[in-house]
Amino acid sequence: MAAKLLKNSQIHFGFMPNAESLNKKIIQAYLNLGEEDFIRKSHFFNGRHENLYIERSRIPEIGVVLEQAESYAKEILGMQGQKIRSGFWFNDMGPGASTTEHNHDDNDELLSGVYYVQVPAESGELTIIDIYSRTIIRPQAGMFVFFAPDVSHSVSVNQSSDSRVSMGINFGPALL
Repeated sequence: MAAKLLKNSQIHFGFMPNAESLNKKIIQAYLNLGEEDFIRKSHFFNGRHENLYIERSRIPEIGVVLEQAESYAKEILGMQGQKIRSGFWFNDMGPGASTTEHNHDDNDELLSGVYYVQVPAESGELTIIDIYSRTIIRPQAGMFVFFAPDVSHSVSVNQSSDSRVSMGINFGPALL
């Protein structure tokens, strides 16, 4: 599928070209990580860390995903031709896990997003919550979803027997 950005007012969707083969490489490398590979873990809720941080170079294919995500982010933000920075983390949501309502409006983020690497059937839906509505998104592998950092969102319970693996991404102004 070609890289094309779809817009729904406050929510933007994109798809990763060649996602199937790319995601297989990412998930294989991710599953081979050891505890020493995680430089940080945060947001410990309900018996798991929601955010798992690694060095970008640890899984080279992440660079391809982040390049596409940054391209989409520049288009959404009207910053084509400018530099932005992106930070990412993995979210490994095992059977029975969910993610509580939160937002990413902590620092100087301009845009937030998620990229789906592995999405078993019935592994949870993303709910975007704004003051007027709730939008429920059924994720699929290779999908990007972008939204403002101050928009609340949550993920319903993973009712599958496998983990759903995604990458959270925040975009901010380029550091000088």
